[in-house]
Amino acid sequence: MKRITEGTYAWFNIAPALLAVFGIILFPLVYTFILSLHNMSLTVESMGDFVGLKNYADTLSDDNFWASFWRTAYYTLVSIGLEMVLGLMIALLLNEKLRGIAFLRTVIILPWAVPTIVNGAMWKWIYHPEYGALNAFLTQLHLIPEYRSWLSSPWLAMNMVILADVWKMTPLVVIFLLAALQTTNKSVYEAANVDGAGAFRRLFMLTLPHLKPTILVLIVMRTLDKFKAFDIFYAITMGGPADGTKVLVYQAYIKAFNNMNFSQGATISFLIAAIIGMMTFIYVKVLRAGGEAA
Repeated sequence: MKRITEGTYAWFNIAPALLAVFGIILFPLVYTFILSLHNMSLTVESMGDFVGLKNYADTLSDDNFWASFWRTAYYTLVSIGLEMVLGLMIALLLNEKLRGIAFLRTVIILPWAVPTIVNGAMWKWIYHPEYGALNAFLTQLHLIPEYRSWLSSPWLAMNMVILADVWKMTPLVVIFLLAALQTTNKSVYEAANVDGAGAFRRLFMLTLPHLKPTILVLIVMRTLDKFKAFDIFYAITMGGPADGTKVLVYQAYIKAFNNMNFSQGATISFLIAAIIGMMTFIYVKVLRAGGEAA
């Protein structure tokens, strides 16, 4: 019986993974690019005609596309900033030896375990202008004089979506940062304490440099996830009011499934993939530079 070579055996082992990558990532990406090069609108007679880069030119010259891009960028920057700050504060607290800390470390994961669409539906009820829990809570504390509609203006609605997303995703940041804090050298902190270094000095001189690689990885993960955000906007605002929460992926959804213009939807989707690819490249460069500096 002929024995297979080591190389053949290796290809045999990685073949399922390669098929999965091709079927789930590469094929849809290539097919999306092909759609973007054709006129695939159900509302025109010339459906299926090859138009080249016309869809890209039209999309990049569309003010609505750039408005959605800046909304997505705002949503990404603000939510990631809040998640990092809150996540660091909670992780530092959970890293202390306090009574009941094991219970707190267990329950902190619960918001993250809630499915995003369920989280969005829950917060939509919380924001309800007539019987939402947020209005009741704030009026009882006399922070607002009367009930208000939290999703009635574009800017406020976007920030309410950010609040709902931060509530859900901050535990993920906490888990990563807490795991990194558990690996710190306690003797270094004890020596710094003996030398008279205060809490803030220890934070900026010891803790944050130690957490830098973890923070960079989290920023990469969360940025890529934010630019693909759709379900939380669909559940809470459906892109409104006045398109104030219509982010890039939601605009692609509207173009493809509401306007029946699959080529424009595919074009925006491919541009999103290109943006994510460029950001990933930049982040990898930063991570490598940080690793070499360390």
